[in-house]
Amino acid sequence: MWNYKTPGIPDEYFERTENVPITKEEVRTIQISKARLKPGQTIYDIGCGSGSISVEAGFQIEQTGKVLAIDHDENAIELTKKNMKKFGLSNISVIFGDAKEKIKDLEEADVIFIGGTGGDTRDIVELSESKLKSGGRIVIGIILIETLYSVLQVLDKLQFESIDITQVTISKSRKTSTGTMMLARNPVTIISATRV
Repeated sequence: MWNYKTPGIPDEYFERTENVPITKEEVRTIQISKARLKPGQTIYDIGCGSGSISVEAGFQIEQTGKVLAIDHDENAIELTKKNMKKFGLSNISVIFGDAKEKIKDLEEADVIFIGGTGGDTRDIVELSESKLKSGGRIVIGIILIETLYSVLQVLDKLQFESIDITQVTISKSRKTSTGTMMLARNPVTIISATRV
């Protein structure tokens, strides 16, 4: 299905539903690169949605690593399971429930991705800090300005290092009757940082 080592699986390869978000392929590629993944790592994908980050990370960390995909939406859980099966990945465990409750019982992680969290991103970042190994990476995808502000405050308070903020606006081509036009998608801010 995906015979490449590089990230960037096209969105149309994933099983999708209208009610469950997907991290678009270009944004996903940047997030994966900011995580600095390698074989054998343990990864959290909090707010896994369609499972696109989980799948991409699963390929990068190979069979010696594991992804713990968490979501509070049953539809997202089912979609993530479908996508891990579609891509033939067995190194992903899917966990249904509130991330704020589930994180406490998980093993330490090398990398934590935080995506769609339903408005409690700041709280999840605080809880994640204690579960992230020293030198581990956190990568957060943000679309709301208020969330960006609150996450930057908590990262500063928790004394994360190497805080990097990247905002991207992706435009995709669409054929029209007279040529090709570019349609912009919503900007996404990606924050990545390293735990001391």
